[in-house]
Amino acid sequence: MRSPRRCSRNGCDRQAVATLTYVYKESTAVVGPLAVNPEPHTYDLCESHARSLTAPRGWELVRYDGEFEPPPPTTDDLVALADAVREAARPTPRPEPEIIPTTRRGHLRAVPPPS
Repeated sequence: MRSPRRCSRNGCDRQAVATLTYVYKESTAVVGPLAVNPEPHTYDLCESHARSLTAPRGWELVRYDGEFEPPPPTTDDLVALADAVREAARPTPRPEPEIIPTTRRGHLRAVPPPS
């Protein structure tokens, strides 16, 4: 199952709710709602890091003013969850016991030595 996107900041394991994009040509950093798909050269941020981010000196920071909310589950997430539940519910087959050939002599059985 695919796990939710996590914050890109080192050591942070919180769920991402915002995307940071740099527009180098205009010296601008943009923090907005989480992009639908992860893109190269963008960074996913949790709410704490999205709110506390500062732009480099001489750069402008454009930050989304609304509430950052986690994205709703996608169809892929729901299908993956259903597959995981089905897999967990599937009974595990028991291994067949190994049958050792024996020779019957009266009421005792002689087991041949291992070859």
